[in-house]
This record gives sequence, C-alpha cells and structure tokens, in this order.
Amino acid sequence: MSVTNQAPKVPLDQFKRTKIIATVGPASNDYQSIYEMIVAGANGIRLNFSHGTEEERKQHIEWVRRASETYAKPVAIIQDLQGPKIRLGDFDGIINVRSGKSLQFKYKSDYERTGIIPTQYDLSKKVKRGERLFLVDGKIRTQITSVKDGVVHVRAENDGILTKKKGINLPDTDLGGDILTKKDKEDITFGVEQKLDYVALSFVQSGSDIEHLRRILNNLGSKAKIIAKIETKAAIENIEEIFEQADATMIARGDLAIETLPESVPVDQRNIIGLGLRYKKPTIVATQMLASMTEALEPTRAEVSDVATAVIVGADCVMLSDETASGRYPVESVKVMKRVIMYTQSKSTVEARFPEHENTTRQHAISSAIIKLAKELQANAIIAATKSGATAKQIASFRPKVPIIAVTSDEVLTRQLAIIYGTKSYTRPVDRLAATKMTNWLLSKNVLKKDDIVITASGKYPGVVGATDTIKVRVL
Repeated sequence: MSVTNQAPKVPLDQFKRTKIIATVGPASNDYQSIYEMIVAGANGIRLNFSHGTEEERKQHIEWVRRASETYAKPVAIIQDLQGPKIRLGDFDGIINVRSGKSLQFKYKSDYERTGIIPTQYDLSKKVKRGERLFLVDGKIRTQITSVKDGVVHVRAENDGILTKKKGINLPDTDLGGDILTKKDKEDITFGVEQKLDYVALSFVQSGSDIEHLRRILNNLGSKAKIIAKIETKAAIENIEEIFEQADATMIARGDLAIETLPESVPVDQRNIIGLGLRYKKPTIVATQMLASMTEALEPTRAEVSDVATAVIVGADCVMLSDETASGRYPVESVKVMKRVIMYTQSKSTVEARFPEHENTTRQHAISSAIIKLAKELQANAIIAATKSGATAKQIASFRPKVPIIAVTSDEVLTRQLAIIYGTKSYTRPVDRLAATKMTNWLLSKNVLKKDDIVITASGKYPGVVGATDTIKVRVL
C-alpha cells in the first residue's frame, strides 16, 4: 500500500514550507527514534556512509520505510558518500606543533619508526609546493614547502596539538576528479540495490564530478537524484557549472568555512540559495544549525536566528547532523527546528529577492501564471500533476505561500519531492484527470472544504515529461 493513500494529518494552512532533513546515528539508532523524528517533522533521513556497516544501513532503511508507511508520509532517504578520507592515520599519543616547525606526511607511514606522520590518503600525488594544508578543522595552518618521494613537507604557521585521524583540508589543491573511492563505488551499488532516493557527493569540485557519478548511476539503472555537497573552494569557483549538472545542492558549511573564509560562508549560502531558485533545484543548508542541542535541551538565540534566516532567504531544507546522529535530544531537535520554521513562515514580512534570470521556457511561463493566479485569487492550494517533478519544482521556485500538492505515478519521485519547498507529494495512477481527482479526494477527506479555491496544473498527455499545458481555477 502506498504511504500516500491517507489524507494529511495537519490542515493545509499549517504545512511547513521549508523541509527538515535529520541524520541517523548512535543517538537515533532504533525504529522508535526514527519514527518519532518523522512524526516531529523530518521529511528526509540522511544516512552518513562514513560510519556503520552494510547490515546497519539495511536496518536503517527498513526502519525509515516502515515508519514512513506507518505514519503515511513520504520520506526521502539520502545516501551521503564518504568521499576520499583526507585524514591523518593512526599513531600513539599527541604531536606538539610549533609555529615555524617542519612536519612531514606520508601515506600509511609508520610514525614510531620514521617520525613521518601517516595519512589515510596519498597527498603526494595531488598537492604542490606553495599550497596550504590545514589540520584539525583549520586550527593548525601549514604551507607545503616540498613534495619528494611520496613525502609531503610542510611548515607550520601556528602552534597546536595533533592527534590521530584528524581531518585535513586542502583549499588550494585540485583533486582532479579523484573524489570517488573504491568504498564509495561499493556504497553506490548498495544504494542502488536499496533504491535510495538521493546520493550526496562529497568534495565536489566541478560539474564533471557530477557527470561522472551520473554515468555510474545511469549504468546501474538508478533513479536516484544527485546532491552536490558544496564544501570546497573549487566548488564555489565552479558553482554555476555544478548547478547545471546536479539535481540539488547541500551547503556543507563546516568544511566550507575552513576551505574559504568563514565570513564568506553566509554570503555564499545566500548566493547558492539564489542559484537554486534560478535553476529550479533544491538547496539544503547544513552543519551546526542547532549544534548546542547535542548537549542542551534548548538552542542558542544565534542558532534560532540561523535557522530562521535560512527560511527567510528561501532554502528548501535545513539539516540536522550531530544533533540527531549523536546528540542527547534527537527528537527534540527536530521539534525545535519545526517550531522555528513555522513561526518564521507565519510571521516574517521579509521575502527573499535575487537577481532575475531571463527564462522564456513554456514551463516557466505556466508556473509564473499559476503563481499569479494563486496570489490574486487567494487560492487555498495549487495541485499539480507531474511526471518528472519539474512542474512542482518550477512552481516551488517562486516560493509561494500556498501549499503545492504534487501528484505523480512514480513512488520514487513521490519520496524525492518530499524535500522540495512547500510541496506535499502523492502517488496516483497516470490519469488525464489526476489533478482533478486529487482535488476531489482532498475535498472528501475534509482537507479542502466548500468555497475553497484551487489552481490545478495538468497536461493533455498524462505521463509525458514536460507536457503541462492546462491551468484551471476551481471554486469548490
């Protein structure tokens, strides 16, 4: 039975428009926690493939799908690939770093025997003299002085302490498309077998990285959409070509703040959300949105402001990472995030404005007309039949305040649309009258009521991509 055979549990005017993605981890590693996060407001569940076993992942997927079925709410499952492990290797104790001191790094080196610090990735094949190498989330900054015989020599620019397996950032280094590891490829195959909805690609540097992953997914017959994680300096420099190739973007602000300037991240975030509106593709704001809730029951004022700002400027989704994966209050974090979203969307008088982009496609014109009608007639809902999801995404890109009800015959697309701004998705058979029948069904379930105004969008040829050509106004 489809999870979308039941009517919404909240009135149309209480739908949250900005969606929530929650990450599963040790703190939410059971069915009840996942179910409660979905009930609390999670529309997408992120599985971090940097951790855990295949069997654990299968269990998480089964729990998410069962919870989605039980609560009758489509939920997107996002596979977040690990990418190259650019980290220090194993060694005992600590290494004291002093400003001006020289350090050496080598892939899988034996530190006790050689004094060369081990890494989990062969940096010597990628880095060059003069490039920067940052350690411990940017706390220790070094510059590469030479690369010889597989050893990377650097000079420290400040004091600090190194311990094993800490992360390395290379803001000036071109990884040359080498961002999919053997583990990633195995995980992609697993994700395709499990019919996961989105694949998030780590350390994206250019549009060609997305094209490479797309070829792999297409060869495996996958319907999964690709999320480009924006976390490198190169990604910011190549952001437009990445948008052209990706299906969605995630602003991974932790690594991005290290790779670029911390003060540039808020501006980059707004620009990326603006590009998402222009390209009609979802944007996800991630990292430390409610970080203090890993330990505290209430967020800081700055965190509340951070979530509210993402809502105001038009992000499709806000994401919880450590808060739900390893924090003490995973379900409460989702509830707080929803509370902030609902208050902001109902009270804010500020609307995002980004430079207009010339767009003369038929789909854009139809969507623009729908939005204008909905606004002028004060419609209660927009109901759109869609084969590929493009119609719903086009309408959502105008950020309407009226709920969008998307009707599609594809259950995978129904789940994928769960993280699109303002959209509630349903699976129904291909039918020329799908939007009309959905309107009638919502009326029979008392979701819509007599005298409500509904704008419907459909096509003369149902089931054909890009065939939306009919707009109707219905007074129920």
